[in-house]
Amino acid sequence: MRVLGVDPGLTRCGIGVVEGVAGRPLTMLGVGVVRTQADADLGHRLVAVEQGIEQWLDEHRPEFVAVERVFSQHNVRTVMGTAQASAVAILCATRRGIPVALHTPSEVKAAVTGSGRADKAQVGAMVTRLLRLAAPPKPADAADALALAICHIWRAPAQNRLQQAVALHSSKGRTA
Repeated sequence: MRVLGVDPGLTRCGIGVVEGVAGRPLTMLGVGVVRTQADADLGHRLVAVEQGIEQWLDEHRPEFVAVERVFSQHNVRTVMGTAQASAVAILCATRRGIPVALHTPSEVKAAVTGSGRADKAQVGAMVTRLLRLAAPPKPADAADALALAICHIWRAPAQNRLQQAVALHSSKGRTA
């Protein structure tokens, strides 16, 4: 499974591509950050994020895109930019027919470190270890994007089985 992880942001949008299956060693195929100028017009910033994500999709051809689910913060301005960048990532993937999964920060932290309360340094350290990297990816947005991809690879099989079971149960209920 090849997953493009997106840690959305308007100034720095983390991007990471991981390939593998649950229970086996994972491979990082690429990591980076799409950057925009904080003083640029919002529309131009969103176009820059779109172009950056499109380049990653073209280059790496992921089977899934995992995006961090936006959660409420104290700074509404930051939340708005994050939500807008998230929407761009979802749009780019959906336009291509690539399934999108949303994972909360605590789900990602728990999947990668074992604790939903892990800090950025712990996430970076585990991403480094799990992908057998020489050093943690910088900035933290890049490491977070890889963590999103890892989380999806590890969680997707269980989520798919659960969805299949619900669908089977629902179809039996309709035929009874």
